[in-house]
Amino acid sequence: MLELRQVASGYGGIAAVRGVDLVLRPAEIVALVGANGAGKSTLVKTISGVLRPMQGEIRLDGQRIDRKTPSERVLAGIVHIPEGRQVFAGLSIADNLRLGAYTRLASLSAPALRERIERVCAPMPLLLERLDEPAGNLSGGQQQMLAIARGLMSEPRVVLLDEPSLGLSPRLVGEIFRLIERLSEQGLAILLSEQNARLSLAIADHGCVIEKGRVVLEGSGKELLLNPEVAERYLGVGASVQGLGQERERALAQRLGALFRG
Repeated sequence: MLELRQVASGYGGIAAVRGVDLVLRPAEIVALVGANGAGKSTLVKTISGVLRPMQGEIRLDGQRIDRKTPSERVLAGIVHIPEGRQVFAGLSIADNLRLGAYTRLASLSAPALRERIERVCAPMPLLLERLDEPAGNLSGGQQQMLAIARGLMSEPRVVLLDEPSLGLSPRLVGEIFRLIERLSEQGLAILLSEQNARLSLAIADHGCVIEKGRVVLEGSGKELLLNPEVAERYLGVGASVQGLGQERERALAQRLGALFRG
């Protein structure tokens, strides 16, 4: 579906990511793991068109899209849900959602738009209950839900999520990650850029560790969770995970489950 081939991108002629190869398939979650400044957000912005690649190719269904504008990429089925939520605080929740469907409004009747809002917000009923309220009245976690719902209003096939857990309590983080899992189960392809390596790898089909703009390690989410180097650098559990037997592997899975329930 989405494929990156030797992509390099950055700011002011200086590459922040370089030589990145990546494949994202339908209904798959791919987690980008790395420290702050590793290049995760730069890569997401390059895929959505906020940044133009310095080199390499970005393909969707085999067709190059790296020369397309951001709005053309939205029409092609890619949506970018940015870091920090960036909802329009002074506008109502309903108006924020309508803006998410901006590229489709010309073809949507008022009843069809209402039906789409109800369908998108079905997993987030609080938004439906408060459609006329200013988005600024929502808590941080509720604003993140709104940002995700706004992105889904364009009916994407590929969702680029940048730091969705930023600034949220553990309970709200669990809710957001459960929502991400449900979106994947509905067939959406999700690229998850996230500093919370533990949770992102726990739900990911595939993970890529990024350091200094390069993918230095990749594998299934489970493989990376149990990789001692990843554990020591990003999970905070030390190299002792090396050689985990089945019992210790189950214990790790239980601890991850507790994080979701918390």
